[in-house]
Amino acid sequence: MTLTQLDYIVAIDTHRHFATAADHCHVTQPTLSMQIQKLEDELGVLIFDRSKHPVVPTETGQIIVAQAREVLQASRRIPELAKESRDEVGGELRVGIIPTLAPYLLPYFIGAFMARYPSVTIQLQELLTEQIVERLRTGLLDVGIVVTPLRENSMTDIPLFKEPFMVYAAKGNSLLEKETINPSDLTGEGLWLLSEGHCFRDQVINLCGGGFQGNSALRYETGSLETLVKLIDRQDGFTLLPYLATLDLDSERQKRLRTFSGVAPVRDVSLVMHRSFLKRSLINALKREILTHLPAELKD
Repeated sequence: MTLTQLDYIVAIDTHRHFATAADHCHVTQPTLSMQIQKLEDELGVLIFDRSKHPVVPTETGQIIVAQAREVLQASRRIPELAKESRDEVGGELRVGIIPTLAPYLLPYFIGAFMARYPSVTIQLQELLTEQIVERLRTGLLDVGIVVTPLRENSMTDIPLFKEPFMVYAAKGNSLLEKETINPSDLTGEGLWLLSEGHCFRDQVINLCGGGFQGNSALRYETGSLETLVKLIDRQDGFTLLPYLATLDLDSERQKRLRTFSGVAPVRDVSLVMHRSFLKRSLINALKREILTHLPAELKD
């Protein structure tokens, strides 16, 4: 049994296709198939059910693949330890970030990060939370920037900052008659939401409370906060925006923002990794740059 063979079975489990897995591993498909066959012969079990399309691991194969992921993660930690001992920060960092953070948070730190660590290649992907978690689990991402808690036992997180919510309402909306908003002022009537799959949608629904009955109060759903703002400008109603999304609004739109009275509702933004995560020095460097370049209001 070799680490290369373990790498091959993990690639097949991830991509569920022999040819795609071979391309990912930079070998020919016959070479990959032969090595998988040799490993199965050595262990005396079938790891993959080749009759299924896409190919899937057998019941025993699932256990073997899960252990192979642990072994490979541990082996890759060794060169990371050597780099850390030399205080080196370099390599590739694959980052997933949710859509309600990406356009607002990235501009604050990404340029400074790249300038400070020129030997780092950073790959950014804008994904929904569940997609980030799945890619962290299969090793296709190194770290995610998401809203926590996730309640995923296989994940660990590093808190970054708390981001307050603000209310944005159409001109003439009754909410704008108030200086500050109490959560009890918010009902489902006239509320505009992001589409399903966005964690921010669920947070808004929870905050707006029990007046929500299914989707009957929803007027429209979209995947973009900017779209919500433009729709409200031209129609009516209101939505909630995370603080970073309000900073680039023009002066007229700023007048239609309201803060919450008392303790403002917030969301917790964190870095999240698989529990056996690698590239600790890179992830710590990412954390430092994010916290250094946050707007002053969020650093507290």
